[in-house]
This record gives sequence, structure tokens and C-alpha cells, in this order.
Amino acid sequence: MTRDGFVDRHLGSSANTVSEMLAAVGYASLDELTSAVIPKGLGNDNLDLPQAQGEFEALATLEKIVAENDVRRALIGVGYYGCSTPAVIRRNILENPGWYTQYTPYQAEISQGRLEALLNYQTMVADLTGLPLANASLLDEATAAAEAMTMCRAITAERRREKDRSALRRFFVDADIHPQTLAVLQTRAAPLGIELEVGALSAFDARAPELFGALFCYPASSGKIEDHGVRCAAAGEAQVTIAIATDLLALTLLKPPGEFGADIAVGSAQRFGVPPGFGGPHAAFLATREAHRRHVPGRIIGVSKDAHGRRAYRMALQTREQHIRRERATSNICTAQVLLAIMAGFYGAYHGPSGLKAIATRVNRLTMRLAKGLRDLGLQLTSEHFFDTLTIALEPPQRAQILARAEAERIELRQDLPGRLGVSLDELSDERELLRLLRVFGATGDALPDLLAQPSWPAALSRASAFLTHPVFERYQTETEMLRYMNRLQSRDLSLTASMIPLGSCTMKLNGTSEMIPISWQNIASLHPFVPARQARGYAKLAEQLSGWLAEITGFSAVSLQPNAGAQGEYAGLLTIRGYHHSRGETQRDVCLIPVSAHGTNPASAVMAGMRVVAVPCANDGSIDIAALNKLAETHRDKLAALMVTYPSTHGVFEADIDEVCKIIHDNGGQVYLDGANLNALVGLCKPADFGADVCHLNLHKTFCIPHGGGGPGMGPIAVAQHLAPFLPDHPHVPAKRTSLGAVAAAPLGSASILPISWMYIAMMGAGGLRRASQMAILNANYMVSRLREHYPILYTGKNDLVAHEFILDLRPFKRSADISPDDVAKRLVDYGFHAPTMSWPVAGTLMIEPTESESRAELDRFCDAMIGIRQEIADIEAGRLPRDDNPLHNAPHTAEAVCADDWSHPYSRERAAYPDRARQQLYKFWPAVSRIDNAFGDRNLICTCPSVEELAES
Repeated sequence: MTRDGFVDRHLGSSANTVSEMLAAVGYASLDELTSAVIPKGLGNDNLDLPQAQGEFEALATLEKIVAENDVRRALIGVGYYGCSTPAVIRRNILENPGWYTQYTPYQAEISQGRLEALLNYQTMVADLTGLPLANASLLDEATAAAEAMTMCRAITAERRREKDRSALRRFFVDADIHPQTLAVLQTRAAPLGIELEVGALSAFDARAPELFGALFCYPASSGKIEDHGVRCAAAGEAQVTIAIATDLLALTLLKPPGEFGADIAVGSAQRFGVPPGFGGPHAAFLATREAHRRHVPGRIIGVSKDAHGRRAYRMALQTREQHIRRERATSNICTAQVLLAIMAGFYGAYHGPSGLKAIATRVNRLTMRLAKGLRDLGLQLTSEHFFDTLTIALEPPQRAQILARAEAERIELRQDLPGRLGVSLDELSDERELLRLLRVFGATGDALPDLLAQPSWPAALSRASAFLTHPVFERYQTETEMLRYMNRLQSRDLSLTASMIPLGSCTMKLNGTSEMIPISWQNIASLHPFVPARQARGYAKLAEQLSGWLAEITGFSAVSLQPNAGAQGEYAGLLTIRGYHHSRGETQRDVCLIPVSAHGTNPASAVMAGMRVVAVPCANDGSIDIAALNKLAETHRDKLAALMVTYPSTHGVFEADIDEVCKIIHDNGGQVYLDGANLNALVGLCKPADFGADVCHLNLHKTFCIPHGGGGPGMGPIAVAQHLAPFLPDHPHVPAKRTSLGAVAAAPLGSASILPISWMYIAMMGAGGLRRASQMAILNANYMVSRLREHYPILYTGKNDLVAHEFILDLRPFKRSADISPDDVAKRLVDYGFHAPTMSWPVAGTLMIEPTESESRAELDRFCDAMIGIRQEIADIEAGRLPRDDNPLHNAPHTAEAVCADDWSHPYSRERAAYPDRARQQLYKFWPAVSRIDNAFGDRNLICTCPSVEELAES
């Protein structure tokens, strides 16, 4: 290994250890194992990538690239603003692997810290919007608006008891909306048969035929503030559902949407301590009324209780997840922007209600003084009511002169409005900036305008209600208290800093420190997504290189980096296929074949793309039933649009007939979408394009090392064959050079500021390192199978009785023999210090395990020993040595409080409860904060905001 070579740092086992593991599975080399696993004819290890760079070299190379970004003072607004990230939040959340390497909190007992942090975020959003129920974040503001649109349709259908939603096809959109939000709405509406009516607010008619909802802006994109109370009242009488696009900082001063009759509020929490990052990632929000809780997309954190009656947090209403709803889902959102929502929530707690109001007041007063100064210069503002944004009407010569002076001052104004310019102030603005702006607009002196006496909106729209009254928003406003609070919450969560997280189909691999360092660089974090292209040359070069590398890795011709989540990649890929068929006049092609073993987001994405889902059965060995597929493809030949298939399969094997599967679809006029969830077994070994796939999405937060962040951020770019390239996503900010499906995310490059993580990973691994990583992922999985197969049935294996990079343990026999479920095993693993594998998916009653290439043999052995120990406990139950109703599995996990209590009535020792692997656990013991949580109680008693002081006292 060179001085700073990365490959051996990324891989978990040394060469000697690898040889021993290979011997355990019966192979002499990684190449021999690879040949034995991958079906003949599918291998392709020819990767034309730059030579691997060391860590320092790669950082220096990337720094040189992003130095081409020209970071100026951007006052463009349009949903993105300058802000100050408190150092205590940046260092201890954003840059802390204890937070960013956590997984989605499905295992609530070992996720209490981030669940509490997300509950704080939900409470903050609910308080500020005046709507009692908020979700745990969405991908971006534009996506949140699109989700609100389909939610409006569902609510109106429910109110009117309308079973045929196609009768509800018109949605009104305020013309003064952010262009990127309108673009995403247009993309989402078309395949769903929704007609957007974009117009001035004066044109809104709540009684219009087929109208089901409307989206108003408050404040509007131009900065204008209007009272929507009368419109909301009219809509309520007509049973039309109203969504409001709003701004959290403005709502500290403005009357909240919930108080003037809105049903839904959406927006972005970006300006709450999260830098613009050239478009993301940021946490979007969605809040609504309690009556609509079953229609809320994404995740909701709720309050429940554990087995000992203690208050505990969990993800509520999990039956809305796509793996259960599948083609009945109205949304494919299966993730969120957890890390960014946590940052925003901590920002709210750090500043508190008075601090947030002070920031908003200062921003508004500076804007009022700027407005007066502009009027004194004889300039015309398009609205007299505003919060932080002004739009100025200008003649062309005057506009050109102002832009020339702005260029000299290195200030960027909003320029996309014909005959106008926009300026948005923010948390970073001050009097010096105000003076610079006035000079840009033509002032010559140094005097600043006085503050206007009257408010900048009607008095009736001023906020009178209190907000953020919970103690969490008052208690942690010194750095000492905030630091300790963060640390307490972190200690309640199990992340990759504690142990492996063996979740099947989730690829919880190393998120290398060198990969993470660049996200805090100013040239990456501080750029507004809508600056002129000449100021973002660094991002353009980074995106071009990364896209080229991903195209080479997959074998495809073109890549779009815009989808900002895996499910968004699915959606974008299917829309690309839809666009291709429509361009050929084959608009009738709307049938999407999906194996029953597919990820739950697959059918949900297909429905969103306007397709009809037809399920494809699987054979007894878990593979696609080829005969059934052939019959279905022929049956739907004239209407076949696509097949969605995962490779390697969701059952953890390389199916030998993938090329035949693709041929069947092509012979019947369809296209093949390959879900890239399992790409970690393919990189450097096979190329999806070689199988015959037409489009593939890639989870950069899995295979390419972007951390999961506790449930987001993620990235899901799509790679396509040449014939689909003209139908990739575009964006209103980027001049279109092709026929396109439209925008699927708010920013042209989606969550652009985390792309450097994947760039660094590929740059440091090189072709050889990437290939070896895939081989090690396969070896680690098969090594674990070799240790566990005599204790548990391995549900599926492929060629030569081998698995790919993950495998499934069948626990169903233990339900009959010992009344033990996957949930019992999952909770018992917590006592050993492990996160559970994926439970009951893709097969109910099973565990799916994916070790990844980053784990050492020592850690693999530790997990295998834990599973073997648990199997012995099951055997003790089967033999009657432990009772079926009172044993370490049924009572797991065991908290420190439980094992230290005076009362211990169980027929096994406290030591066995808490230290089942005592020799290893002497070095480190992870204690869960709560015992097993009562999920049903939480759903029956849905509480999704911070508990009151009285409730906390009672508990």
C-alpha cells in the first residue's frame, strides 16, 4: 500500500485473511470465486477509469476542480438563501460519523436519538405552519409540492366520496411560483392525467369543474405577500383542498397557513442552517391537519411506549411504506432528508423562538430599508407587501446597467424575470451589503434609508400565536448545553461507528473520511444552484467526470445526476421509457411487468409514471418464472412498456437467464429497467448494459459511499442506452438542448453538494479497487453463509450453491418450533451490539444479510457468533430449557435499567440477558435506551410532536 493509498483502507480484510476466507468457501482466489458465482457470458471487467489516486492526491485534485467555482454573494432567492450553520451543528452533526452513518430508524430501540431529533423537527414545522401534523422531511421543496398535489387529490376524493379519481383532474397553481417547483409539478402531473391551471390568483375559481385542489404561495416567488383567507374559505365550501408553499423563517412573523384555512403547507428548511450546496441536499417539509394523516407521504415520527411503559419514539403508520402498499401507493417516497432535517431542527432549538424571530425581523427590516432606498431612486417595486424579496420593474437599458454594476460588486441578482430583477436578503445580510446593493441600483451617497414606520404586509397577516413553546426550544441555547444534548442523543443510536449494519439490499459500507471532507468546503457548500454557468464550472467538470465514470461502470451511453433519491431514479427511469414510447407514437404502451420479489418502490414508481402494474411470479428457487414472464409479455405485447428487474436479484443470487429475460421484453416491444440497488456486486465485474437493460438507476448512497444519514440524503442517478438519452430529465434553469421528460428534482444536479463523495470514492479506488471491492462483497457474503448454513436454512443460492453479495436466512421454522419471529431475533441482536438485518423482505419470516466489502473477518465472525448463539437459545426453547413465553429473545432488547432493577423474575440470568457474548462485550457494550416498543399503541395514540412538560412529568 502506498503512503496514502485508499483501497486497502476501504476493504475490511488483509490478503492473508482473504486467503483463509477463500479456503473456507472452497476457492483458491477471488477470480476463481467470481467465475463460480457469475453466470457464464455475463462477466465484463474492462473498466476504462483513471488510475487510483491516494487520499491526499484525490483531495488535491478535487480541490483544484472546485476552485473553478466562482462563489459570489448570491441574492437570487427562489428558494435558496445564504445562512450561517452554527459551528456546533456543523462539527457535531454534519461532520460526525456517529450521525451520518446511521440507517433509517426502522429498529426504533437503537434509534431513539435521531427519532427524538426528528420529532423536534416535526414539532418546529408544525408550530411554524400552524398545522398539527408534519412529516419527517421530503427530498426538496419542488418534490414536496408535487406530493402535496397528489395528496390534495386523495383528500378531495375522500371528502366527496369520489371513487373515480380521474374525475378530479384539474389543479390550480399560483403563477407566481418558483420555476423549478412548477417544472416538477408539470412532470408529475402529466402521467397522472392531471391538468395544471397556472394563473394569477384573481383567476382562481373554487367552483371550477373537475378542480380538486390548488397551490398558493406565501410569500410568492416574486416576494409578494397576499392574504389567502378568502380563497381558502371558498375552497373549503367547495371541498377543494388547498396547499400553501411557504417559508419557515417568514412564518415567525407572518400568520401561519393553518390559521387562515390551508389544508397543507410545504416548503424548504434549507435556510435553517443548511448551506445552498448548489441545490442540495436540504430537508423539505410538509404539514397538514390530523384528519389527513393517512394521506401524508414519507415518514412520520410518533410517540409510543416500551415494554416497561417508558415513553419511546418510533416511525408511525409504517403500513404506509411502499413494501406493503406496492401498486396501491400514491407516492414512491421511501426516504427523507434525515440528516438535513436534524440539522434544521437543531438550528431551531439553538436559536429558539426569540432567536429565530430576531433573525427574521432583521432580514425584514433590512429589506424594508432597501425597498425605501429603491423607491427613493425612482424605481418601481412590483409589490408593496413582502418579507425578504423584492422584484423591481426595469426598462432594458436600466436593467443592463444595474447588472453591470452588480457584476463589478460580485453580487448575483435574480435575472430570469423578463423586464424585472429580483433581490432576496437573508441571514447573512447586513447594512454594508445594503449600501452595496443601493449603489448597484444607482445610489451615489453613503447614507442608508431609515426604517419605514409601517409593516411590509397588512397588519391582519402579522403572527399573533406563539410557537416553539416546548422546553427543547429554550433549553439548549448555549454551546455547552447544545453539545451535551447532541452527544446524549447520539449515544442512544447504533451507527457504523459501533458495529456492522448487515442490512440486506442497503449496502451499509464505509463512508470514508476523505470522501466526506469536501462537503464542507466553501466552493462546494456555498454556491447557489441558479448562478450563471460560468460561475459553476467546477461543478460542471465534477458532474461531467462523475457521469462519465458511471457510464463506463454500467456500460451505458448517458447519465443524469438529477434524481435525488433511489426511488426518484426509478421514477425518472420509467418516465424516460415513457417518453421514448410516446416519441414513437406508441402512447398505448403503459403496462409495466414487475416481479413479485421487487422492491416495494418499483410498483409505486410505475404507478406514478402512469403505468399499470402486472405482477410476474417467481419460481421456487426465487428466480423470475421465465415461462410466466414470456406468457405475460406476449399477452400484453401491444401495450407492454417495461419490465423492472433487480440484478443480482432481491433474493441475493445472480440469475443465469437475465439476458433471456431482457430479450423477451424487447421482442414484445418493451424496455428493460434495471434496479441498481444491488450494484455493489457488479461494479468492475459486469456491466448492466451488456445484459440488455435499457436504463439503470444507481444508488450513490449505497454502492458509491454517500452515507445514509439516518434515512437520507441519497442520490439515484440514472444511466441509459443511447436511444433513451434524448428523454433524460432537464431543468428550467438549464437551456434544453433535447426533447426531455422535464424536471424530477428542484435543482439541475439534484443534491449536488454530496456528489463529491462518490467522485472521491471512484477516484481513490480506480478500476482495480472497484473490482476488488465487488469481489470482497461477494466473498464476505459467502464466507458468512459457510459459517451459518449448518445453523439456519439458506433460502436461496445460485450457481455452484453460492450467493451474490447478500443472502437470506429462513426463520419460519422457528415460529412453529419455538414461537420465535424475525422481530425476536432482531431485538436479541441488539443485546449483542448489532443492528438487525433486513426483516421479512423480500420473503416474510426471513432475515436478509449484506455484509459489504468494508467489514473485517473479525466483525463478520462476531456477527456469525451472535447468530449462532441466538440459534442455541432457540434450541433451548425448543428443548424446554427456556420457556416459550419468557426467554431472552421475547424480552429483548434488555436495557441497563431493566437488568439493574431490584426485581428480576426471568428464568435466565441478568448476565445472559445483557452480556450474551461477554468476552467480546467487555471491550464495548451498546446499551439500548428503551426496551421493546409497542408499535400498535403508537398508531392507536398518534402523537407526532414533542410531548408536553406535563406528559413528560407523567412518564
